[in-house]
Amino acid sequence: MDIGQVAQELLKQEPEQPRGFIAEWTVTILLLLFGTTTLVQAFVIPTGSMEDTLLVGDHLLVDKLAFAPGGAITKSILPYSDVHRGDIIVFRYPIDIRQTFVKRVMGVPGDRIRLQNKQVYLNGHLLKEPYAVHKLDYIDSYRDNFPSDPNTPLFPPAQAMLEHDVENGEVVVPKGYYFAMGDNRDQSLDSRYWGFVPRENIIGKPLIIYWSYEASTDDLSNPAVTIPHLIDVVIHFPVKTRWSRSLQLIHSYPVQ
Repeated sequence: MDIGQVAQELLKQEPEQPRGFIAEWTVTILLLLFGTTTLVQAFVIPTGSMEDTLLVGDHLLVDKLAFAPGGAITKSILPYSDVHRGDIIVFRYPIDIRQTFVKRVMGVPGDRIRLQNKQVYLNGHLLKEPYAVHKLDYIDSYRDNFPSDPNTPLFPPAQAMLEHDVENGEVVVPKGYYFAMGDNRDQSLDSRYWGFVPRENIIGKPLIIYWSYEASTDDLSNPAVTIPHLIDVVIHFPVKTRWSRSLQLIHSYPVQ
């Protein structure tokens, strides 16, 4: 019996009696689990790599349908879209897919990217980047003049990127991959160090900061401090909540 037949049989039945407390909560929890695993996902910013766009302690809701590949029917019904330059994306870290990263897409397949003295050049022209910040006042020969000879060991995919995807002093983004960087350019572990983001690693697009709380990276990433952090939240919730950031929508910026 398919789901349509089941629905018809249910409609033939007499109106059901009010469900009990347990049944009500069972349905509620099932719907919540469906929504948080299929439609949206909660995510917390644990590091400062996206400052000042996103801060440590920002709690986000991520739209998991935004970049989902559409089927023959669903692509015309649901709001799927391609990944564009300037989109902020949440994705599985290519070096360890158990970890989740958030960065800004700076290059899509076919784009040519280079950095000169901290400035980003895309397809031959200098970008205007009001979202980018530089918090260190010195020039790093690799980080700020990219691509170049690395001054520290790189992850193998980044080394392969330098060996196979550099043409005329620019990184060329291959098909099926994206080049991502943090807005905090001087303090971001991004595609410069671990290579491209595979399309299949992208989880979705952040929609909204539903809550923002002043916390440290250690508070949010070290399991040993989970209980002390929870106690801190209970005690200091009104004071450490960044009320001005709560319920703030997250927007992309057109990078062209």
